[in-house]
Amino acid sequence: MRKFGRRAFFLVIAAVGLAFGIFRSWHSLKVFFTGTRKKVAADDRKTPYSRGGQSMVAVVGGRDVKAMVQRAVSAIGGFDQLRLRGKTALVKPNVVGAMGNPTTTSAELVGTVVALLYANGADKVYVGDMSALIRGGTGKNMEETGIGPAARQAGAETISFEDHGWVSVPVSGRHLDHVEVTEWLFKVDRVINLPVIKTHRYAGYSICLKNLVGATHFSQRPYLVDRSHWEEVVAELNLAFTFDLHIVDGKRIMVSGGPWQGEVRDTRLVMAGADPVACDAVGLAMIKSFDRWERLADKSPWQMRQVKRAVALGLGTANPTRMQILAESLNQDPEFKAWIRGMRDLLV
Repeated sequence: MRKFGRRAFFLVIAAVGLAFGIFRSWHSLKVFFTGTRKKVAADDRKTPYSRGGQSMVAVVGGRDVKAMVQRAVSAIGGFDQLRLRGKTALVKPNVVGAMGNPTTTSAELVGTVVALLYANGADKVYVGDMSALIRGGTGKNMEETGIGPAARQAGAETISFEDHGWVSVPVSGRHLDHVEVTEWLFKVDRVINLPVIKTHRYAGYSICLKNLVGATHFSQRPYLVDRSHWEEVVAELNLAFTFDLHIVDGKRIMVSGGPWQGEVRDTRLVMAGADPVACDAVGLAMIKSFDRWERLADKSPWQMRQVKRAVALGLGTANPTRMQILAESLNQDPEFKAWIRGMRDLLV
């Protein structure tokens, strides 16, 4: 879209949004008129979390969130792999709106991860996101979900991406030739992704790959890029940036509906890995195990369009033979162990 056409398009969107009360805050509106400050190269950092050429995914069940996070990260190599001593880190939860977990990441997990990053040598930790267009300012949503207070209590500074600058990253996608992301992804040394596990009426599901959307400019939200290829656009956004680590909130997962409200199951787990495709596939198998999401009823996780496009782009592992699932129940729950065995069978 030419510059004039792009500006005119956003003016129309803004006018309609104001007329119908779509924009709930000035922050949501002003992002549409905030251009990128500079271009940067895509961040394709290599993960230290691999073993024998296979992607590792740890799934730890229990009730003590701190112990679960420590065990999950330890199982794939530990926080030491991130070399946090003296480094800055950004924690990116899902703060899509003001609703609680699993619509958004639990405040407890956010606070726990911030504290553990400091305990492992981080010099400064930030917690940042940008809520959905029609869900108001991120700062307000962080307060209402408890994420803001939990982050600050653990020593982090909270960041609303809409209040800061943007950078443009050239990519070679089918639907995108560049991705505009928050400058914060490139201002810190390490970025940790804290997504939830939930179904999504438009994107199919929301786990690791989808959580990057909250760090992208409103103009590149998938529904504005290509509504008929929402899932593929989500995958292509990930060409711009590679998270250092994913720590996935599975305390409760959404097994139908979404992304705002849906049917929820208490699963009491934390998942950790560095391969977003492998983690998404495991999360999808968890959703599928409850047999409540029609989008997965007759599909393997590997057939979901987000996953297929991500595999084609080389963003992660291509099949279950190239990954290791390291599962453990901290309280030796036999039901959890049986569920994990069933989940593994759904990954084919």
